Amino acid sequence: MGVRIAVVAGYLVLLLAIGWRARRRARGDLADYVLGSRTSSALILLMTIAATNFSAFTVFGFAGAGWEAGYAYYPIMAFGTGFMAISFVLIGGPVWHVGALSGALTPPEVVYRLTGSHGLRVLFLVVMTVFTLPYLAMQPMAAGYALESLLGIPYFAGAALVTAVMLLYTFLGGFRGVSWTDALQGGMMVGLLVAAVVLIANALGGLADAQHATFDAFPELYGRPGLGALYTPGVWFGYMALWLLCDPVFPQLFQRFLAAKNPRALSLGMGLYPLVTGFLFLLPVTIGVLGRLSYPTLPDGVAADQILPLMLAAHVSPVVEALVLTAALAALMSTLDSQLLTLSSMFSRDVCEPLWNRRRRRVGQPEAAAPLWVGKAFVVALAVIGLAIAYQPPATFRALATQTFTGLAVLFPTVVGALYWRRMTARAGIASILAGEAVVAAYAFDVLPTWGTLPVVPVVITSTVVLLLVGWCTRPARAPRVLPEIRWASPRRRWVWAGALTTLFILANDFWNWGDSTIGWLGYPWWVWRYALLCGLLSAALFGLARDVKTLHGTEPNDASATLPPGGR
Repeated sequence: MGVRIAVVAGYLVLLLAIGWRARRRARGDLADYVLGSRTSSALILLMTIAATNFSAFTVFGFAGAGWEAGYAYYPIMAFGTGFMAISFVLIGGPVWHVGALSGALTPPEVVYRLTGSHGLRVLFLVVMTVFTLPYLAMQPMAAGYALESLLGIPYFAGAALVTAVMLLYTFLGGFRGVSWTDALQGGMMVGLLVAAVVLIANALGGLADAQHATFDAFPELYGRPGLGALYTPGVWFGYMALWLLCDPVFPQLFQRFLAAKNPRALSLGMGLYPLVTGFLFLLPVTIGVLGRLSYPTLPDGVAADQILPLMLAAHVSPVVEALVLTAALAALMSTLDSQLLTLSSMFSRDVCEPLWNRRRRRVGQPEAAAPLWVGKAFVVALAVIGLAIAYQPPATFRALATQTFTGLAVLFPTVVGALYWRRMTARAGIASILAGEAVVAAYAFDVLPTWGTLPVVPVVITSTVVLLLVGWCTRPARAPRVLPEIRWASPRRRWVWAGALTTLFILANDFWNWGDSTIGWLGYPWWVWRYALLCGLLSAALFGLARDVKTLHGTEPNDASATLPPGGR
């Protein structure tokens, strides 16, 4: 027990030391606190985007999904999340230019710069906050599970301890501290999950032998639609679409687009991202599948999300167990700190600052940014709300994540419309979001059928149709707009890359292989290696796309002075 305590304590102290180091480089303004003064290099940006996006859901939820359904969960996560990386350039590039041109710091402010609508800005903030809170609560939930398994600390006490440490280094270093710790945490997650797979497999007789033994007992884990027939073709397609539509509008990932040093940093991250997902996501799913050998059924009161701690406790030494669960802590803390930092910056910039300056104008004072303590106070409030939700976990990680992702995906059509459609209007965006969230609510109350897929598909179709109809029926505002311009190396290139990426997406929805559970190298289903290859091809395609597309500063036609005042007032 002493070794476990030393490992966890040493890790938490290291995070605080990084936060203190980052504090010494802080400039004391909001742009530095929430974006690191827009200086993130390509490597730091890739690491912080990956670590921010890979959360407790990635470690505990993926392992739980592997135990529940098998390897069918790997492709829809590895390729589906990797495919989302096209947004780094097609959405992230224009968003970066909006921030560079107008000084925007938050996702709702970017939307305001693009549309000139305060109402749409507030609606974006509300939707992002409401649907991020359940996902935020997953992180202290996982911390509680990890420390309960590792140190015997009561579940909620462990959740509160990790949240408190994360708050402290976030307060100290802001975005710079968060991104530096993300780089450390991402590296730990990859390295220690590899060690966990190797050691658990060796304890079970070697990876290939363990896989064959698991296949003999549970062959459904090695085919599709998986054990319990969870991943039918319609559900599979829904998950593939979900990540593309939702991940770019995660508030914490959207804000990373604004933090890049330049668009080239985004392009490099786009190309490497599918390689990271293709490799990393196989590790926890493998542990979950092998978990069926040790735990054909779970102990009473234990959820599938806890299969990783169970397997570690059963098959590896206490030191390795402590290190791997510390890596799991790294995964959840790298997401939690980013979520809290982004939501607090939105509250400070998009709510408090306009109110703050309205009062200052009333008394004849010049406008100014809201004090940093406002955002920091909101960080604490959000952390308390997340802990309150985690106190009695309402669902599994996978259920929580899917609900959260669907609510956020409603924003995707409005973001794309604001960036690319010149007939986009604020009314169209507001109507689209309200209609989409109404459908989300209908699914929450089981009012509508799913038509054999995930709710995100009809939800986003509804949002898109409403956006187009209202956009064509209303007149764009005459207020100045920041509107970046996309340039291609040649007119044909856009169609070449559209065709290449569409082909890869079709190949990823290989419904003709359903039911095939033929075993391949190292005991994995052969189609697992096929998807690893698809992730590599996707990476190559995205590097080519980055070379051929550029985003330029632009404005609405006939308006060369489209930059709105700093702060969005």
